[in-house]
Parts: sequence; C-alpha cells; structure tokens
Amino acid sequence: MITESDKTVRERLIQAGLQELSLHGIQDFSVRSVASACGIPCAAPYKHFEDKNSFIAAIIEYLISLWESRIPEIMAKSPGDLRAQLTEISVEYVKFLVQNSYFRSIIMLKDPDFDQQHAGLRHRLSNTAHTLVREYCRSVDMPEDVMAYKLYIVRSLIYGAALMFDNGEMEYSEKNMAYVRQAVNREFDLP
Repeated sequence: MITESDKTVRERLIQAGLQELSLHGIQDFSVRSVASACGIPCAAPYKHFEDKNSFIAAIIEYLISLWESRIPEIMAKSPGDLRAQLTEISVEYVKFLVQNSYFRSIIMLKDPDFDQQHAGLRHRLSNTAHTLVREYCRSVDMPEDVMAYKLYIVRSLIYGAALMFDNGEMEYSEKNMAYVRQAVNREFDLP
C-alpha cells in the first residue's frame, strides 16, 4: 500500500530528478545525486522506481501530465475550429517548453537502452499538435506529402522558437509569441 508519505517522497524525487536531468542529461544522470538532493538514503529511490530508466520514464510521464493538463483549456478556446486549435496548441507548446527549459534535455534524450524500453514516451509530448495538423490537413484535402511537409514545418517552428527564446537569441515576449502564432497560422495559407 502506498502511503501519503511515499507519494510525497516520490514527488520530491521526480522534482529533483528533473533538476538532475537538466544539469547532467541522461548519460550522467545520478540516482545517488537525486537521493542526496532529497536528503534520503541512496537506496531509497529504488523503493519507488525499479531502476534508473524507470525513474527517467516517471519523470517524462510527469512532464507529459503537466502538458496534457493544459490541453483541454487551450482547445476549449476555439471549439470546432481545427486551424485555430492547432495554432494555439503550437503557441502554448512553445510557451510550455520555454517555461520548462529542462524539457529540451528530455526531448533530445538519446539513449539506446532507454529508447528500447520506453519507445514513444517522448512523442506523446507533441502528439496533440501532430494530430491537429493531420486532422486539419485532411479536412482541407491536402495530399499526404504536403501534410508531412506541414507537420515538419510546424514542429520546426515550435522547437526552433523555444530554443531561440531559451538561449536568448530572441526575446521571450508577447510580440515574438505573436510572430510564432502568425508563422504557424500562415503556414496553412501556403501551398
């Protein structure tokens, strides 16, 4: 039986694990360092997670849940308007990535052992935008190759903008977020 205390420790471990991933990436991720940051014995995390990979998977699941909890509110702003929904999901995803900059280390995570065990977990983060682009393109009878191109462009805009804001290449401001919104929306006016 999981106690309230166990839930609190698990949540603290996930928060400290986010920081550890942000600072050291997956290759140098240390469960021992996370335990130390939480002030618990180094074996304690294994009460909550089977191994290092399941710990990292739990961190990613936590991040996915944060993002997914925002989606219904975003979608509700433009009911029935796929193009407006995909534009706003894209803009909000950029904001989410900027506000949670440690995401970059998780999205870019490359580890064969982790990938085999948890294939597709990271892809859930962008699944809503991906689905909306496909639904919109199908609703206006875009050919599959054009749809694939549009998906590539939108994903590039999202990740490129987040990176540029995060590294200071562009100021993170409402004006520049309006540029992101305009670029995503405009892409669907182009052939």
